[in-house]
Amino acid sequence: MLARPWRGEDEVKLDERLADLGQRYSDREAAEGEALARAWECAEALHGRVARALVSFHRSAADSAPQLQVGQGAPRVDDKHLHAVQFDLFRGRCRAIVTVKSRGDVTLVGPFREGKTEGPCRTFPIGASEPIEEALGEFLALFIEEALRP
Repeated sequence: MLARPWRGEDEVKLDERLADLGQRYSDREAAEGEALARAWECAEALHGRVARALVSFHRSAADSAPQLQVGQGAPRVDDKHLHAVQFDLFRGRCRAIVTVKSRGDVTLVGPFREGKTEGPCRTFPIGASEPIEEALGEFLALFIEEALRP
């Protein structure tokens, strides 16, 4: 067993300190709850829409050519913004990201190569369903063309 650098009372102090810190951040984040819930709802809806579109793509192209398979990650807390939700599209080193921010923006990022600068980006208000649907089609087509370039 490894020797612990502190014992007993010091452990309790550390636990209490982090519990206090957790409560302080929880209190701060409470104000974001409603807007963040709306961002999650929108991200999950967009994730489902993209998943359905990818099923259509895979059915018509990738089923007979498994190398054409495109992956989609689950919605999660955004890598860059604490008050945002993202999900990724990927194939090989090619990536694209859909981000929904609690302030009411949907941003389509990419396609780009992993390890390279992200972009290009297009941003829309959450409620702009028709422009988002149109841009999503262009975004997915551009991603697939880039990701499947021989």
